[in-house]
Amino acid sequence: MKRIDLNCDLGESFGAWRMGEDAALLELISSANIACGFHAGDPTIMQQTVRLAAARNVAIGAHVSLPDLQGFGRREMRVSADEVQVMTLYQLGALAAFCRAAGTRLAHVKPHGALYNMAARDRALADAVARAAQAFDPQLRLFGRASSALLDAGTALGLPVAAEAFADRRYLADGSLQPRSDTGAVIEDTALAVAQARGIVCDGKIVTAHGESVTLRADTLCLHGDGAHAVQLARELRAALEQANVRIAAPGAP
Repeated sequence: MKRIDLNCDLGESFGAWRMGEDAALLELISSANIACGFHAGDPTIMQQTVRLAAARNVAIGAHVSLPDLQGFGRREMRVSADEVQVMTLYQLGALAAFCRAAGTRLAHVKPHGALYNMAARDRALADAVARAAQAFDPQLRLFGRASSALLDAGTALGLPVAAEAFADRRYLADGSLQPRSDTGAVIEDTALAVAQARGIVCDGKIVTAHGESVTLRADTLCLHGDGAHAVQLARELRAALEQANVRIAAPGAP
């Protein structure tokens, strides 16, 4: 039986402002990437989201970011590898405290937005994220884009890794994500996103934004919790995968 992890970016509310339907999504996914206050989230939201995830036996990961609340962590910044390492470690420690208080543990780390894309192509920054994860917990799993510098960095340090693909993002021929600034980079049609995800999981292939067929292996599929149809996509995708006899479970789960 094939298996895949369904991960989702959660805990992205802030103060009185609310984003996403976290409780509903946690019923449908197997891993949660929880914002750590740098691009979204605050201490109360972090605590609430960790408790919700723990109650549903969903694996918890730190969604670490550049310090950019106004830009939602999607704007690139000129940062050194040392800065990336310490800001990653800082965010890991913050979320891990809430996990410990809730009687659970941090299972993985995944960079968010601009940091995710920067670490996918820049080995020095990728090494910085991996070093922070290793220093915090050598068993912490590193989530990163399939065939990226981030996964190479994690593997080189002996960290467990998970190759990630996206159900609702268009790809380019080199396996990178089409920039969000391009028209059509985000797949808004739920049926098309489900079809893309099934192709990745069942066939190991994806059709790019320009029509090429590219091989793409994935251990985990990302669903964006801030999308207007996030719950609908998660529900339909889970049903389609289960119908295809695919087991949905967090990486490393028995």
